[in-house]
Amino acid sequence: MSLEVSTPNPRGFFPSLREALSGSARDYTEGSIGRAITLLAIPMVLEMMMESLFGIVDVFFVAKLGQDAVATVGLTESMLTLLFAVALGLSMATTAVVARRIGEKNPEQAAVAAVQSIAIGLAVSLLVGLLGVVYGASLLQLMGAPPSVIATGHTFTRIVLGSSGTIFLLFLMNAIFRGSGDPAVAMRALWLANAINIVLNPCLIFGLGPFPAMGLAGSAVGTTIGRGVGVLFQFWMLSQGRGRIVIGRNQIRLDVPVMVRLLRLSLGGMFQYFIPMGSWIGLVRIISTFGAPAIAGYTLGLRVIVFAILPSWGMSNAAATLVGQNLGAGKPERAERSAWMAGLYNMIFLGSVSIVFMCFAEQIIGIFTQDQAVAVIASSCLRLVSSANIFYAFGMVMVQSFNGAGDTVTPTILNVFCYWLFQIPLAYVLAFHAHLGPRSVFLAIPIAESVLAVASVLAFRRGKWKLQKV
Repeated sequence: MSLEVSTPNPRGFFPSLREALSGSARDYTEGSIGRAITLLAIPMVLEMMMESLFGIVDVFFVAKLGQDAVATVGLTESMLTLLFAVALGLSMATTAVVARRIGEKNPEQAAVAAVQSIAIGLAVSLLVGLLGVVYGASLLQLMGAPPSVIATGHTFTRIVLGSSGTIFLLFLMNAIFRGSGDPAVAMRALWLANAINIVLNPCLIFGLGPFPAMGLAGSAVGTTIGRGVGVLFQFWMLSQGRGRIVIGRNQIRLDVPVMVRLLRLSLGGMFQYFIPMGSWIGLVRIISTFGAPAIAGYTLGLRVIVFAILPSWGMSNAAATLVGQNLGAGKPERAERSAWMAGLYNMIFLGSVSIVFMCFAEQIIGIFTQDQAVAVIASSCLRLVSSANIFYAFGMVMVQSFNGAGDTVTPTILNVFCYWLFQIPLAYVLAFHAHLGPRSVFLAIPIAESVLAVASVLAFRRGKWKLQKV
């Protein structure tokens, strides 16, 4: 595939940065592909950095409460992966449909699709929240948490699961902004939510100033308030007409055909995301057999890795938007070139991150914990899991490009093979037959991700995704 396109910033980096952060009115189906990637990717990368910062801030303060507190966070987040599968699946469908309508120059129908997506999200959030409040402690026990972890963290788990609607809606409405080509708005929502979280987390955990000392539960409350304010900001932006999509009275209605189309696409996407997230639950279950230090080390290591990988998802989301909008504009070859270029940029970025993690694993983990047992496991996790970053970088762009085109079937098939039929059995054999302990999981992850990346590139080159209708 030739990449004979203009450089990503022909007018210079700083003018592009200013335009990207302020919000660009550019038509992304015309002009330089490199510049389009830059203008979309900068706010998307910063948005994902803010999302990953949520996890880093939380674990930084929670780690000071001990192993059981960190283990609680890790187990609770493994349960949240089921919600993430639903949220990300619906978000993927929303981005694909909104991007396609924008590419067709039909913003009113894009707004109608956004309303249907929000309605589905509200219904799912209510159900998950009720189940979380009622069964929080039982779910921790089901995940293999020791009695000390359940005693320490059951309130945290109930709050996090009970308020999961804020997570769901934050994901969902940011997908609307990304699909429409307004990633700067999504970025600002995460900035606002994070600023509040950073301030409230230590105050509510340790009782600083006038705030009560709530311990681990304070982390859940601070994060929930931050995300909730971010959601209110998103609703305000959608209703005020400050972006490419305006939700007015004419769009606030149930449109059954559009809702059915979204559900059809999102079911494939939900299952696609559920597969790796379900695999993650299986990996956590394997790790939990080696005790609280192993769970805590795995949680810390993955938090640091996610801090680097989530910004990389910003580049992947930019590719998804460009693929969807260019297909809507009847330009499939431009859509394909966009994906290849985004993959190349992503590979350079994550490859650099991998070098840093391998060289400075102990120093990085030392920022979060002085517990030697936890630090050794977390450092091993950081080095081994990040070893396949170059493969993962290209693979995630290919997967998101399929999704941006509305093809959820191909990534789903690849995920079933690479995660459920390969990654979990490999981790199990390495753990209980090769007796590698926690390192079994740390090795299974990069091996499976590398296989997935190669398979995704080969499938993308076939080009059947260009014929997908949404």
